[in-house]
Amino acid sequence: MAGKDRLPDAGADKTEAAKAVSEFLARAKTVPAPRVRGAGRGRLLFVMDATASREPTWDKAARIQGEMFRAAEAVGGLDVQLAFYRGFDEFKVSRWVRDADEMTRLMESVFCLAGETQIRKALGHAAGETRAARVNAMVLVGDAFEEDIDRVVAAAGELALLGVPAFMFHEGDDPAAEFAFRRIAELTRGAYVRFDAASADALRDLLTAVAVYAAAGADALNKIARAKGGTILAVARQVSGPKG
Repeated sequence: MAGKDRLPDAGADKTEAAKAVSEFLARAKTVPAPRVRGAGRGRLLFVMDATASREPTWDKAARIQGEMFRAAEAVGGLDVQLAFYRGFDEFKVSRWVRDADEMTRLMESVFCLAGETQIRKALGHAAGETRAARVNAMVLVGDAFEEDIDRVVAAAGELALLGVPAFMFHEGDDPAAEFAFRRIAELTRGAYVRFDAASADALRDLLTAVAVYAAAGADALNKIARAKGGTILAVARQVSGPKG
């Protein structure tokens, strides 16, 4: 009608949006994989879903994360920052720590609380930290995904442009979480692995793999993967393999 603004063409908007996303993802994929670390300690951002369903795995991770530090010390050492989300929009981070006892104390002080996932916020925090001082890897352990996938992919793309791989360790079989976790891992040149909550050994191996990578790079990860096989080898193959 005369004098009225025309309604936007929804189909055209979607086409343009899809084109923009595709171009962004293509640009992110061209970023070279992170170089192997030189001298000095690695830095790992350790993100845990602390919503109510995660309590058993949180307790398990608190008990076994010491092996993560021991594996990293053997190849150069590691500083770790714990981050977690829970409740209503609650996202918290610790100071950077460099020993298992301190990390255990931090984890034992946290209780799980019902709430929704905040993975986009975790990715944004990882990007902010690495702009201040290089973060060698991010690991996220979770079982659900309840966010806008496009916004999360955009945050993962920003992390990819900074060269920080995300290791997405998925407990359970939620299809939405699998889709999102795989996408984040692929885009950032990290790895996706699903594990059984009943298996402490699987989680231990996953945390060992990412700690070795963060402390000493892909070559060190490949070396321990050849020695131990199993879950660690599955992680190493994704990190070292072609990324399209």
